[in-house]
Order: sequence, then structure tokens, then C-alpha cells
Amino acid sequence: MLGMGLTLTPTDFRRILERPRDVFIGAMSQWLLMPTIAYVLVGALGLPEEIGLGLILVGAAPGGTASNVMTYLGRGDVALSVSITSVTTIAAPLVMPAWIVLLAGESITVTFMDMATSIVQVVLLPVVGGLVLRYVLDEYAPALAQAGLSIFPAISVIAIVAIVAAVVGLNVETILGASALVFLAVVLHNGLGLGAGYAVGHAADMAEDRARACAFEVGLQNSGLAVALATAHFSAGAALIPALFSVWHNVSGPALATLFTYLDGDAPVGDEEPVAAD
Repeated sequence: MLGMGLTLTPTDFRRILERPRDVFIGAMSQWLLMPTIAYVLVGALGLPEEIGLGLILVGAAPGGTASNVMTYLGRGDVALSVSITSVTTIAAPLVMPAWIVLLAGESITVTFMDMATSIVQVVLLPVVGGLVLRYVLDEYAPALAQAGLSIFPAISVIAIVAIVAAVVGLNVETILGASALVFLAVVLHNGLGLGAGYAVGHAADMAEDRARACAFEVGLQNSGLAVALATAHFSAGAALIPALFSVWHNVSGPALATLFTYLDGDAPVGDEEPVAAD
């Protein structure tokens, strides 16, 4: 989250004011579609309680940096993607626990405030800290700021891999013994999210590159945060689906980005002007 904060600038937040409609549609699509799809899949597939809770945790999570990267690779509107990620991340301390309490309230003992406090500590404070640090470095040490942009994303990736590896290690027997329904739930949740986000973008008359950004923002969740909440407040079993999601969306995301670029050929996408090389 600190690494994500370092990649953001005040310009990214000004873009929210420049295109509030598309940011609002993308954020609302993620907030409404992914938790609802998760809840429906839990019932339709008959998932066990703690496994189903993990799927709901993923559905309620905000967007992550993976969506920004995949939007870039898929020739989507990266500025819109970053703006939606910023909005959903900042709102996560309110939106995420609200969904979890609403959809799984009878099966959990943790309170709204417990989860909100954890999300503030894990998400909001590091992101704000990264923003402040980036601003200070840009002002007084721009060369160091640029070096940090190349280093901190790599550190973030290593940290996420370590977190997922730890959860997989704790659940290796459960994973090996997991029924096909668990894997099906992960694939369906992610796939339906990507498809629904793309469909909403086009239904809202967005340009193609913005519809792609919407697809990745809705379908690719901050599953690392879901893993952290599951292990902190629930059980290792609840962290199973978020851990699997972390692995799977790094397969489905690049696959969809590759499909988009294949369909484009060399044709430009959307209405953004080309960025001049340094």
C-alpha cells in the first residue's frame, strides 16, 4: 500500500474532478457488482461457511495496483483506472466492512469498527504516507523520487508474493483437498467481474479504452487486503479463496490484456493523445 501511494500524485486526484461520471460508474460497479456476485456464488455453489466468507471478503475488497498494470498492458485508460482505484481504496474502511457485516453478519463475531480500523491501518495510512513521501521527494529530491518509482513497485510485488506464499503454505492441505467448486468459485467470480465491468462501461457509453479500464477495475480486486483481513479476524480457511484469487487474477488479467491488444492490432484505442517519449 505504501508502494501504491508512492505511484500517486495530486494530478491523479484532479482527474477524478475532470471525469467524475466515469470514475463514479467504475467505482459503483466495483462496489455493487463484486460483492453481489460473490454472495450469489456462495449460495449457488453451496460453499462452506468459512470458504464462502473468503469469497465475500474478495468481493468487498477495493481495487488494487494489478488493475492499473493490466489496464496499461491492455491499452486501457490508465488515468481512469488509477482514479477508480484511488476512490475505492480511500472508501474501503467504510465500504468493505459494511458489505461483510451485511452479507455475512450472522456468521462473524468481528465488528464493523474492528475491520474498519484494520483497513485504515493496512490501507489508508500507508497510501496517504506514500502520497506525502512522493510529494516531498518530488519537491526536494526528484531523482530519488524517480528511483523510488522503479524500486517500490518491485518491493510491493515481493511483499504480495510473500503474503500469498505464506497463506498457501498454511493452507496447503486444504488447497490440495479443495473441491473443484472452490476453484470454480474463484474463476467465475473473477471472470464475471471482468465481463460485467466491461459491459457496464459500454452500456454507459464509455470509449473502448475506458470500458477496458472499468473491466479490470471491477474484476481485479485487492485480494492481498482480503487475505490480511481473513488471517487477522477470521481463519486460515477464510484466507483460502483470497489467496487463490491472488494467483488466478495474475493469470486471467494478463490473458485478457493480451486478447485486447491482439484484437487491436496496431490500431489506437480510445481518445487519449499519445505520450511523448522522454
